[in-house]
Amino acid sequence: MTDLLTQEEYRSIAANLTPATMSFVNGGFRSASNGETVATINPATGEEIGQVAACTAEDVDYAVKKARDAFEDGRWSRLHPTARKEVLIKLCELIKRNANELAVLESLDSGKPILDCVTVDIPEVIHTLAWHAELIDKIYDQTAPVGPDAVAMVVREPIGVVGAVLPWNFPLLMLAWKIGPALASGCSMIVKPASQTSLTALRVAELASEAGLPDGVLNILTGSGSVVGAAIGQHSGIDMVTFTGSTETGRRFLRYSADSNLKEVVLEMGGKNPCIVLDDAEDLDRVAEQVVQAAFWNMGENCSAGSRLIVQSGVKGALMDRILDHARQWRTGDPLDPSNQLGALVDKTHFAKVSEYLQIGKEANHKLVLGGETRDGTYILPTVFDDVSSEDRLAREEIFGPILSVITVNSYDEAIKVANDTPYGLTASVFTANARKSLRAAQALQAGTVTVNCFGEGDITTPFGGYKQSGFGGRDNSIHAHDQFTQLKTIWVDLSAEAVDECQTR
Repeated sequence: MTDLLTQEEYRSIAANLTPATMSFVNGGFRSASNGETVATINPATGEEIGQVAACTAEDVDYAVKKARDAFEDGRWSRLHPTARKEVLIKLCELIKRNANELAVLESLDSGKPILDCVTVDIPEVIHTLAWHAELIDKIYDQTAPVGPDAVAMVVREPIGVVGAVLPWNFPLLMLAWKIGPALASGCSMIVKPASQTSLTALRVAELASEAGLPDGVLNILTGSGSVVGAAIGQHSGIDMVTFTGSTETGRRFLRYSADSNLKEVVLEMGGKNPCIVLDDAEDLDRVAEQVVQAAFWNMGENCSAGSRLIVQSGVKGALMDRILDHARQWRTGDPLDPSNQLGALVDKTHFAKVSEYLQIGKEANHKLVLGGETRDGTYILPTVFDDVSSEDRLAREEIFGPILSVITVNSYDEAIKVANDTPYGLTASVFTANARKSLRAAQALQAGTVTVNCFGEGDITTPFGGYKQSGFGGRDNSIHAHDQFTQLKTIWVDLSAEAVDECQTR
C-alpha cells in the first residue's frame, strides 16, 4: 500500500502548488483564443484555485490542425513500437515521481478524498499507462486462411486524430483509460477534461512532453462541454470520439457524428447498478462491507456504483444491521485528511441535484435508516432509504451521490427481474453461496460486468462498458480498448501462377 502523509503535510503541498491553467496544445501552454477564463473551485472550501482557459471552437480547430500534422508526418504514428513504449514508460516514471503533487491537485479540484487519490487513483493511472505501453509490441497482426495462391494480411492501423471527452468523477484515471490505448496505438489526441476538473490533465500533458511525447500528439483543451465538447463532436477533422459521462450527453455525440463526418463514437455512460443479496449468501459481514463500498465509494459519484440493493427477505434483517454498522464507520470531511473516506461532491450544482433526491426520498415516505443530512460546503452524509420499490424515482434515476436504495424481494427470479428493470446495464453484483445460482444470475443479468460475491469493475485486463443505455460502440480497458483506436486493413497479395507469369513478362 502506498504510504500516506499527514493532513498537515498534504495541506503544505496544496499551499505550494502553482497549477497550470492554460490549455496545452502542440507541446506548450496557450490562452484561449478569446482570452477568456473560468474559475475552477475547490468544492470542499468554495475557494478559487485558479482561472482556467475557456477555450473556443477556434481553439479546437487549431488543436485539430496540430494533431493532424503530427499524425500525418508520422512523428508518433509511425514511430517504432518500442520507441513509443519507452516514452509511455517514462511518463509512468514521471507520474510516480510527482505522485503526491498530482494526488493533492486531484483532491483539491474534485473534492475526492486524498486517501483514494493516493492509494487507488494514482497507482491505477500508472498501472493503466504501463499496461498499455507494454502491449504496444505484443499485439500481432494476422494472416487469413486464403490458400496457396494468395497472402492476405489483416493489419491494424491507428485511426487518426482522437477526441476524448472526460468526466469529472475520476479525472486522472479516466484520462489514463483514454490516452493509454490511444497513444499506444499511435493516434494523436484532443482531450477535453471536465470543466470542473481540468488541472491534473494539464499537468500530465506537461509530464508527457517531458517524457518525450512529440509536440501535437497530446493536446488538452479546457472549457465547457457546450462549446469545446460540442466542437470536438462536430469537427470533421477528428476521426473518432471516446466519451465517458451521462447518457444524455452521450446521445449528443451520436448526433454530432451523424451530422458531421460519421466519425467513430465510443460511449461509456450512466448506470443504475443492482447489488443482489440472496438468502443463501455467506459471511454477511463481508457482504455488508462490499455493499457499503459499492454504494458510497467516491461519494457515490461513480457510474458503476451499486446504488440499488436488492435483498431477499430471509436475509434482510441480519444484513441491514451489518450494513448500517459498516456505513457508520465511513467518515465524511476534509478531503485532505487521510482518515476520511468521503470528501465533498464535485460542485454546488451537483450537490443541489443530489440533495433533491434526499427530499424526494423523504416525501415518498421511504424509510430513512441512515443519513439524509448535508453539511456546510458540498458534503452529503452516506444515506440509506429502505422500503423502495423498483418503480420509485430513487430506484430508476441515476443519482450519482451517496444514496443507497433498498428493495426487498422474495425469490431469486424476482431479484433478477427487478435488477434488469432499468434502461441501464453497466455493472451488477450477486451474492450467493450456490455456485450454480451465481452462474445463472451472471448469465441472466443484463450488464457489461457482473461480479460474484464482491463489488468491482474487473481490472485493466478485462473490458469495461455497458449494455443498453450504459454503453455504445466499444469498451475501455483490456486489449479490446485498442480496437476502438485502430482500424483494420486487408492487404491482399496475389501469388497465383497467372499473376507470377504476368509479372515475369513485364
